[in-house]
Amino acid sequence: MRLILVRHGEADPNRSGLDSARQLTVKGHQQAELTAQYIAENFQPDLFVVSPYIRAQQTLSHIQQKFPNVPTQVYKDITPDDPAAPALQWLSNLTQETVVVVCHMNIVAYIAALLTEDAPEGFALAEARVFEHPVIMVGLSQEKARFVPHIEN
Repeated sequence: MRLILVRHGEADPNRSGLDSARQLTVKGHQQAELTAQYIAENFQPDLFVVSPYIRAQQTLSHIQQKFPNVPTQVYKDITPDDPAAPALQWLSNLTQETVVVVCHMNIVAYIAALLTEDAPEGFALAEARVFEHPVIMVGLSQEKARFVPHIEN
């Protein structure tokens, strides 16, 4: 089994007071597109899981364009301040071979840390990390690859 964890691309500052409504910047869309290209060139996802927040859904939309027939599940408990352990428990019930999860810091770093039993390490914007494991469970995963999109300013 393979789990690809993706942090959303660069988002506008929180001007409205509603974190869930923040949208990707132009640079964020460019980052998301590069990450989508990386995933398309290297993997065949079976399922997308995404946060209900707009910036995560906008990031995923770039990946979905490459895989229009892959189903998507919105999972409400992978927002920035949600705890990682319940999210990992929920993910462990999935049976698909390759799952792409698009969410946020800090939860994405904590999910990755649980998978490998390492210390949490921040994700760059639109970074993708690939984990392989016999089943999704604490400590059973190995990180196999990382992709960080680079955009020239």
